[in-house]
Amino acid sequence: MENMENVDQKSLYYLEKAPVSKAIMHMVIPMMLSLIANIIYNITDAFFIGKLENTAMMAAVTLALPFSVILMALGQLFAVGSGTYVSRLLGEDNVDEIKKVSSVNFWSSMIAGIMFMAICVPLLTPLLHLLGARGDTLLYTRDYIKVFVIGAPFVIGSFSLGEIVRAEGASTDSMIGMLLGIIINIILNPVFIFSFHLGVTGSALASVIGNILSVAYFIYYLQKKSSVQSVSIKDFKWSREIYINIFKVGVSAFLLDCFMAVTCLLFNNYSTLYGDSVVAGLGIAQRVVQAVDFIGMSFSMGAVPLIAFAYSAKNQERLMEIIKKVVLYMVGITLALSVILFILRAQIIGIFSIDPKVIAIGQTILLAQLCSTLFAGLSALFTSIFQAFGTGGQSTIMSVVRGIFFVPILILGNLLFTVNGVIWANTISEGLACIVGLTMWLMIRRKSLQEISMNE
Repeated sequence: MENMENVDQKSLYYLEKAPVSKAIMHMVIPMMLSLIANIIYNITDAFFIGKLENTAMMAAVTLALPFSVILMALGQLFAVGSGTYVSRLLGEDNVDEIKKVSSVNFWSSMIAGIMFMAICVPLLTPLLHLLGARGDTLLYTRDYIKVFVIGAPFVIGSFSLGEIVRAEGASTDSMIGMLLGIIINIILNPVFIFSFHLGVTGSALASVIGNILSVAYFIYYLQKKSSVQSVSIKDFKWSREIYINIFKVGVSAFLLDCFMAVTCLLFNNYSTLYGDSVVAGLGIAQRVVQAVDFIGMSFSMGAVPLIAFAYSAKNQERLMEIIKKVVLYMVGITLALSVILFILRAQIIGIFSIDPKVIAIGQTILLAQLCSTLFAGLSALFTSIFQAFGTGGQSTIMSVVRGIFFVPILILGNLLFTVNGVIWANTISEGLACIVGLTMWLMIRRKSLQEISMNE
């Protein structure tokens, strides 16, 4: 009982008692800062490798991106599944089960990393060919990926642990762990690349060390500061029920990451059919819209523990207030930023390019991307609500439709409307996915609220 008293005073305040607007901002702002820091890292990483003036090295890092996405997807499989489960168990005051789930999450993500390593090491050469690596690029891609294969348990672990720390309301500590890894990465990158002359191997090594330090911080938090979670091997009491609850929700996050990689590759390939100006315009628009994307991502991801806790605690009034205010804040901020960017679209594109063709097509692409971002934010929020409720079927459907809709729409759009069909394909597919999400939410909303009312 002493544990629960401690939790009520600390972690559970924002999940259970804080005013809804205050609780939302407490969860969302650290998430936003972490995403911004991650983008800064990606830019500096590319900057340091670019300073080597070796095109094959830069190409190697680009070719390795799908590999990195798979590692992230595996991390999200455990992170989202375990995180939402922990938040629901907190709402039920089930501390004993939380300790088991958090320990199972940690050790399972480590085991998954070791299995990933065991599979990839003997298959490294075929994997490199599959990624499109050839000649000098193949050697650099091998050097880069090899480090990530060895560090796979820590890369997966940093995702899974960061999420369950946030699941108990400790969003600031989750942010600290993520920022620690990113800052160490940024510091070590130039040291390994230039001082130790390790090239792309040094860049990968800096990233893995950053993930190791993030994992170390999260372990410290869970063992020393959390009164409900554990990573101790003695609490690793796995059961069929725990894994079902983790995977039924986690698989939706895993699939979404995989589909995002496929979507990105297809979008880029089709854009190249219409020349460099379209590719350049797409690249500029994506970078500009990234700031707006963060808003949707931060709100949809940050709100999950709040929604999951209120749902499991059978607090219908707080649950609906959280969902309504998250939608209001997310849509309001997204629309406001989108209107500003749309009004200044010509000037913004002009910052990145002086080519009249790029500026012209870039404005159309930017409009399509801004519309897409609003729909994507709402789709992500519906997915997060289903994940928080533990309804794996609906969250998986959302992840699948967001990927599946895009492919035929892109192909048909290209055939019927050429370049405009390609530009607006993602907007249309996200809009349709948003309609599917809204329909499923209206279908389960009444049933879920009735179940809460019956148990109150």
